Amino acid sequence: MAETLLTVIAVLLRILSNPVGNVFQKQLTIRGNHPLLVNFLTYLLLSGASLAGLFYFDWGVLPFDFWLFSVLGGITGALGNGFLVRALQLGDLSVLGPINAYKSVVGVVFGVFLLGEVPNLWGVLGIGLIIFGSYFVLDTTPERFSWRLLKKPEIQYRIWAMILTAIEAVFIKKIILASSTIIAFMSWCFFGAVFSFLLLLVYGVDLKKETQSLKTGHLGTYVLLILSVGTMQLTTNYAFEHMPVGYALSLFQLSTLVSVFFGHRIFQERDIRKKLIGSVIMIVGSAVIIFLNTA
Repeated sequence: MAETLLTVIAVLLRILSNPVGNVFQKQLTIRGNHPLLVNFLTYLLLSGASLAGLFYFDWGVLPFDFWLFSVLGGITGALGNGFLVRALQLGDLSVLGPINAYKSVVGVVFGVFLLGEVPNLWGVLGIGLIIFGSYFVLDTTPERFSWRLLKKPEIQYRIWAMILTAIEAVFIKKIILASSTIIAFMSWCFFGAVFSFLLLLVYGVDLKKETQSLKTGHLGTYVLLILSVGTMQLTTNYAFEHMPVGYALSLFQLSTLVSVFFGHRIFQERDIRKKLIGSVIMIVGSAVIIFLNTA
């Protein structure tokens, strides 16, 4: 009973913390902070907060699988979150948030190959509802629901972010199975910092210049971002430890309603009613996917 209650609390915190973190990411980028720098500093500061764990755990006893999936998770996570921050800089939160509902579809697909979680007819029905619901959300853009929409940079960035973080979710589950929730969190921070730094180098970002351009007035937003992202990842790990990845990712899609609300209230984004209708349909689709684990 206690474990079930803690899992429910973790899922609720995950649903709220994710869109809250997206708000802070968008605020920082529209104030002139480079998206890849925001990505790197998020991992770096969380790594600093996790340093004490380096001396508490015996890392030498961890199996090879832990290190393999930590590296793979670090690569996909750093790339995925980098694309996400860039997408948030360019696009509407109330559009980009609901697109994330496709993440449960990607999670199901990769879960088949890496975790043996095979979907049934409920899963197929859920995928269909997610695609149908996305029509309402994406139809609010100037390009409407069309192939032209895929040419928009923010949509492309968001799709790549969704795919990479969905794959990362499977790797995180593997890391948890090879260690624990807390060790997996520290691994996520450390390896994410390493690969997000390498991402800065690959894209030729002038780290010294970008760091010097940081304003003290942004410090509070960074602190709030770190708290929300840290909460998001810890609760994600706890949920993954206590339920299948496809199940957890489906429940997480409730955050799309929060994203639409924040986009409307904080960034004055329009067509809120149509986006809400589409988001609800996509959430129903995600909920239906849950039945693949129970039916």
